[in-house]
Amino acid sequence: MILNRIFALLSVILILISCTPPEKINERWYQERWCALHDGKSEVRLKDNTRCDCILSDHAVEVDYARKWAEAIGQSLHYARMTGENAGILLIVEDAKDKKYLSRLEKVIDHHNLPINVWTTKKSELN
Repeated sequence: MILNRIFALLSVILILISCTPPEKINERWYQERWCALHDGKSEVRLKDNTRCDCILSDHAVEVDYARKWAEAIGQSLHYARMTGENAGILLIVEDAKDKKYLSRLEKVIDHHNLPINVWTTKKSELN
């Protein structure tokens, strides 16, 4: 009887463990690794107390997940104004559905002739 209960409990635990989704990597993980690979400085506090995700030698870069592409435009332009550097966006594009957001970003930049450079990355490039 006790062995049956232990077996049942262990079965439930194993099922729960196997159903747990993989750990989601946060934006900062991408930011820190990509910025270091490009000899930049992460989380730089600016005069207005905002923080630029990454400052390179000639760019102020906003790092965002692909779905936040529109938000990234404004932040990158603000960081560029505050630092005097060029605006940049690092878009995290992990799978095929994210490519539609990259396309939207590029179309808006082109349509309005915005001075923003765009890079993309994914987890496998930064491991």
